Amino acid sequence: MTAAQLFGTNLVAMVTPMLPDGALDEAGIDALVEHLLATGCDGVVVAGTTGEAPTLTDEETTRLLRAVVTGVAGRARVTAGVGSYDTATSVRRARAAEAAGADAVLLVCPYYSRPTQAGVVAHCLAVADATALPVMLYDVPARTGLAMARATLVELAGHPRVLAVKDAKGDLFEATSVMAETGLAYYCGIDELNLPYLACGATGVVSVVGNVSAERTAALIAAVRAHDLTAARSLHNDLIPLVAALMRTSSGAIMAKAALAELGVIDHPAVRLPLLESPPEHLERLRGALATPAVPA
Repeated sequence: MTAAQLFGTNLVAMVTPMLPDGALDEAGIDALVEHLLATGCDGVVVAGTTGEAPTLTDEETTRLLRAVVTGVAGRARVTAGVGSYDTATSVRRARAAEAAGADAVLLVCPYYSRPTQAGVVAHCLAVADATALPVMLYDVPARTGLAMARATLVELAGHPRVLAVKDAKGDLFEATSVMAETGLAYYCGIDELNLPYLACGATGVVSVVGNVSAERTAALIAAVRAHDLTAARSLHNDLIPLVAALMRTSSGAIMAKAALAELGVIDHPAVRLPLLESPPEHLERLRGALATPAVPA
């Protein structure tokens, strides 16, 4: 199977709906899954950064993942975030994700402990060997404090289940050079850069903005695939106000939940500490972006 078949192309880094008291919002999870599928998402990433994974217990993560798998019912691919700074924990989470019905796992570079690149390789291989699921590496040095070196990515590409990279590093030249040398499929993990990554050969996106407007990221992907740069630029420009409101204010998780609550998809924009709900000035900017109609490409 191709990476697009294994992971999807228009992936959404799904928020985790919560009630005001911080409990998982089961009805909100179901509603959000239906919204994502209805608006053009063909892949859902559960319990990633945008899903506030560091605040979820293992039991909550399993409940969340099972609810999403049940709701998706084979209509999209479900990728489970399993990364941590502890290899044994990541292995345990990967096995739990497999048991819960995930189609793939997302594995972030170990954070905080700052291992050597050899340690990063050993960590990733241990997780890849723990299940039969395909692995998407997650390279996000702004959050982890450590980038996956080019040589590390090339070495990990030799594992039969390490098949993709969610790139939130933003080094487009490195991404294209790794794509050229390996079979790794790249997914843009920076909404601001979806167009250039796609134009340079990325398989798809893992989008925060897709929580709100997956149909427009789907259209952008389709335009690039059709070699229609004019349409792709128009779609990119059309998305700028929404991308800026979600990604250049509080944080993606906070603002995506605020947007979904504004749209009536979920009832509450609640987040868990240390995150705080959107302040009024950010919410005002978001409302302006949501009120701006999409311009046909």
